Amino acid sequence: MEAATETQRVQTLVEAGVADLPPRYVQPPALRPHLSRRRDATADCGGIPVIDLGPSGGNPVPAIGRACREWGAFQVVNLGVRPGLLEEVRAMGSSFFRAPMEAKLRFACDPRSPASEGYGSRMLAKDDGVLDWRDYFDHHALPESRRNPSRWPDFPSNYRDVVIEYSNNMKKLAQTLLCMISQSLGLPPLYIEEAVGEVYQNITISYYPPCPQPDLALGLQSHSDMGAITLLIQDDVEGLEVLKDGEWVQVQPLSDAVVVILADQTEVISNGEYKSAVHRAVVNAHHPRLSVATFYDPCKTRKIYPAMQLITEQSPLKYREVLYGDYVSSWYSKGPEGKRNIDALLIDQ
Repeated sequence: MEAATETQRVQTLVEAGVADLPPRYVQPPALRPHLSRRRDATADCGGIPVIDLGPSGGNPVPAIGRACREWGAFQVVNLGVRPGLLEEVRAMGSSFFRAPMEAKLRFACDPRSPASEGYGSRMLAKDDGVLDWRDYFDHHALPESRRNPSRWPDFPSNYRDVVIEYSNNMKKLAQTLLCMISQSLGLPPLYIEEAVGEVYQNITISYYPPCPQPDLALGLQSHSDMGAITLLIQDDVEGLEVLKDGEWVQVQPLSDAVVVILADQTEVISNGEYKSAVHRAVVNAHHPRLSVATFYDPCKTRKIYPAMQLITEQSPLKYREVLYGDYVSSWYSKGPEGKRNIDALLIDQ
């Protein structure tokens, strides 16, 4: 029965012409997007910062520090990657989700294991939770000993080569950004990278089909990411929102930009000086949306704790040390629900 349920992809529901949202996808009233406080990103205070990493943009470290402190998220342009790579990745993902279901199901993930590699619709272990209006393909890309391209689609023909190239470029970009974030905190440039240790990288292509009742559903529920940093690209359909001062702010799609999202372990390392960004994905009734998130995480045996250089009388220790594997288990078993997992690490002041 579980296997049959697992093959019921969201895309299949849409293609079958469902007119009413199935109950498993209906969010509680308080979490429905049309009832949330939302801010127009084109209003006077604008959206998340856009930071130029190119040589003509000047020193980006101060701007990155402000964005980390005020938003926990920002966009970067002039990345130093091969022209056309971002568009190739988006096109490749779209091609996979346009393929016949029988072709996609050759790469189905294991429904018994949360966040297993492959094609799926449900990432959390909770049986009674509301489901996201989303299908996805998750690639285990790093370390290279974990990378097995034979588990990835072979259509289009260059799919696997493009994922490997993208993986290597996003690792380099993440390391560059973590150096800048460390510097903005007054830490040595390699501090956060060394605190994270050997990187575990997953690349998740998410496909959000049109939704018959978008005011009742979410493509991805409100959460902060569990690792160190997330790098995300999206197509030209709006849907990603970041929580800022109690209001949801739309992240405007930029074709040549990468959205940078601080995750929980960086918040811990910074002793709360920088906050991981709470974000979600909303859906619409008319247009599919695609995004590609690259997660830069510690290995599960790594212990994460605040940088001692940031502990002062004015800024006492705020978080307990955590074994990253324990944190991951909690995240998947309890569900994300905003920032409740990292809040469980807070030391009573």
